[in-house]
Amino acid sequence: MRLVYIYHSGFAIEAGGFSLLFDYFKDSDPDPAKGYVHAQLLRRKGPLYVLSSHFHPDHFNPEVLRWQEQKADITYLFSRDILKRKRAKAEDAIYLRKGEQYADERLRVTACGSTDVGVSFLVALNGLKIFHAGDLNNWHWEEESTPEEIAQMEGDFKKELNDLAQLAPRLDLAMFPVDPRMGGDFMRGARQFLDRIPTRCFVPMHFWAQPQKVAPFKSYAESKDTRFVLLGEPGEELEMRNEELGMRI
Repeated sequence: MRLVYIYHSGFAIEAGGFSLLFDYFKDSDPDPAKGYVHAQLLRRKGPLYVLSSHFHPDHFNPEVLRWQEQKADITYLFSRDILKRKRAKAEDAIYLRKGEQYADERLRVTACGSTDVGVSFLVALNGLKIFHAGDLNNWHWEEESTPEEIAQMEGDFKKELNDLAQLAPRLDLAMFPVDPRMGGDFMRGARQFLDRIPTRCFVPMHFWAQPQKVAPFKSYAESKDTRFVLLGEPGEELEMRNEELGMRI
């Protein structure tokens, strides 16, 4: 099984006979025809699951709905806010809110909570538990937020972590925001995430083309016995196995 970094919070997973795509925003190459999604993923044999955590334009691109014209076996799993905000129609997708599931013979997708709009996704497949956080994070802007706002976000985030831990006491792979725009304490949410939920492999996202700024989180992740894998360039990939998690670039 292979994880491919697309851009920002976008990732693809190539599993045995099927694929998943999370939070597609834009392709891995400025020329979409040369990008991984258009040049490879949409041509890959087997069903494709397209998951979108919320309507924000850096997490959802309505272009994905046009892909049915070239690939028939696509299942769209969207957060319900995408429908509410009229970014898609009722018949376009299966819409999930926190606590709801989609399951078939290949995988099980559970919509978990967020501290922003929409949901996060917990995916069970091939004996692995995989988490894509969407915009779940301890979002506070050190130089802008009031103490009351920081305390509110702290409580909301910890509640969501507790709810997730009830469903997944351990994770094999987590894709989680580490956003340098938040200021001096921008790694706080990621630290709290690993403190609460043991995770075999942690892949940062939402770093706005500044991978060098999130690289220092490696030492904290490794202190929690977590492998830190920074896929900083669109198109980089991670090979995943049940026994071990390795990387091939």
